[in-house]
Amino acid sequence: MPDFIKRLGAAALMVTLALPAAAQDLPVVRAATLKIGTVNWELETIIRNGLDEKHGFTLEMQPYADNGATRVAVEGGEADMAVADWIWVARQTAGGKDYTFIPYSGAVGGLLAPAGSGVETLQDLAGGKLGIAGGPLDKSWLILRAYAQQEYGMDLAAETEQVFGAPPLIFKSGLSGELDGAINFWHFLAKMKASGMVEVISVAEAATALGLNTDTPLLGYYFKQGFLNETSGLAQAFYEASRAAKDMLAKDDAAWEAIRPMMNANTDAQFEALKADWIAGIPARGPVDIEGANKMLALMNALGGEALVGAATEIPGGLFADVE
Repeated sequence: MPDFIKRLGAAALMVTLALPAAAQDLPVVRAATLKIGTVNWELETIIRNGLDEKHGFTLEMQPYADNGATRVAVEGGEADMAVADWIWVARQTAGGKDYTFIPYSGAVGGLLAPAGSGVETLQDLAGGKLGIAGGPLDKSWLILRAYAQQEYGMDLAAETEQVFGAPPLIFKSGLSGELDGAINFWHFLAKMKASGMVEVISVAEAATALGLNTDTPLLGYYFKQGFLNETSGLAQAFYEASRAAKDMLAKDDAAWEAIRPMMNANTDAQFEALKADWIAGIPARGPVDIEGANKMLALMNALGGEALVGAATEIPGGLFADVE
């Protein structure tokens, strides 16, 4: 066998052997996720398409049963990242934790009513029963309350009966006709709309009327800043992988088919509604508008007080990662 062929073969073997080692040398990001969380759709797209290694890190997903467990995992060092809204992250940071937020999604909920109910505005809910996921300090509920007060002089809390419950319970109660209106997390609302309920008002519409910047993404990935400091450029690298996955899902139907088994869509209509609303929640690329975020935080402080925002009366320095 000619020597140059032997040399080529040896070189190819060395490259092959080096690949696993190179992958092992990449920094690992351990993501604490809900077992059925919608963030899994993006993270799975990143991993499935090698977008993590392309941008210089290895992503690992660690499933947990609830949000509380994901937060304990990050705080205790069992995971490096989880997902939360930036208001919660601001509260933790103002309380002394070194969390940093990287934007993920602007998807927000709204209020739905049964088809044919005659409910066309929040005023029509006076005397009715509302189902609300997330509890009395749910941010969608607070924004809709502020909107009702501004637009109609209506105290939505005083003029309706509220039933607070877990998202699946509000989902079932809304579809069964037990409620005059339902406020739920965006992905449950997408499935409720696909099943015939109609949107009375979205949180984005109400927020715009209140003068808030709806381009400020509410949900994001939060890391300990100390972890990000261990690898130069890791925050930007993770952001690039996230944006690449978003671009893929926004344009490629095959990318959605690949993750459809984890979407818990029981019908084609639910699948299409989830897909459309997820894409609609993709935030514009670029740094977070600090002034707009401070205005949102001030409203949450006015409505929810310390029980909601803690000591975060303004955006803590370094809350939003320096990504662009």
